[in-house]
Amino acid sequence: MKTLKHFILGLCVCGTAVAGASLLTACGSAGQKGTVQAVDSTETADKNVVIETIMARRSIRKYKDQPVEREKLEKVVNCGINAPSGMNRQPWQVRVVDDEDYINGVTEIYKQKNPMVVGEEGFKNMFRNAPAVIFIASPKDGSGQLDCGLLGENMILAAQSLGLGTCCLGGPVRFMMDNEEAAPYIERLQLPEDYTLLYAIAIGYPDESPEAKPREAGKVQFVK
Repeated sequence: MKTLKHFILGLCVCGTAVAGASLLTACGSAGQKGTVQAVDSTETADKNVVIETIMARRSIRKYKDQPVEREKLEKVVNCGINAPSGMNRQPWQVRVVDDEDYINGVTEIYKQKNPMVVGEEGFKNMFRNAPAVIFIASPKDGSGQLDCGLLGENMILAAQSLGLGTCCLGGPVRFMMDNEEAAPYIERLQLPEDYTLLYAIAIGYPDESPEAKPREAGKVQFVK
C-alpha cells in the first residue's frame, strides 16, 4: 500500500493520458466495434494539448462551493475506465459520490474522531472540501493496484482538461476503513466482496492556483 501511495502521487502517464477536448471523444470509443483510429488533432503548429494538460495539472486542496455537472463527471470516469490494464482485466471498481448528505455524514464521524479540524479555517468536509469524490477499489489480493493507478491518472488529466481540479486522497479512505462507525458509508458503495477501497480522488472547481513544485529531473537517466 505504501509503495502504491508513492506510485500514485508521482504518476505521470504521458503515453496513456487522455486529455483535451478532442481526446474526450476518444474516451468513449473503446469497446465499440470497428477500428479505433489514433487521434492526431491534439497537436497544432505551436502546442500539444495533451502535454500542456499534463504540465498544468496541480493537486488542488481548495474548491469552490459549486457542484460538478454530472456530464463532466461521466466524462472523467469514462476516460478512467479506458485506461490500460494487464490482459484487459480492468481490475477496478469506481464509485462516484456527489451526494452532499453522504459527504457531510461521513465527515461528521471524522469530526468526532478529530475535533481539532472543526477549528480549521474553511473546513467543510474531510475530502479537502471538494463537492464530489471518486472512490477507487481494487481486489483484496493486492492485484490490480498498478492498473488502478493508471485509471486514476486518466481521470485526473481528463478533469484538468475540463477545468476541474483534483487531489489524490489516501487518508480519508484509511479513516473510513479503520473506523467501524464509517462502515455504513463503505457499504453504501456496494463493492464486491473481494474488493477493497484503495484511494479516492477529490474533484471540483478549483479555488486556488498553486505553483508547480520542483521535480527531480536527475532521477531520470538514459541507459547507455
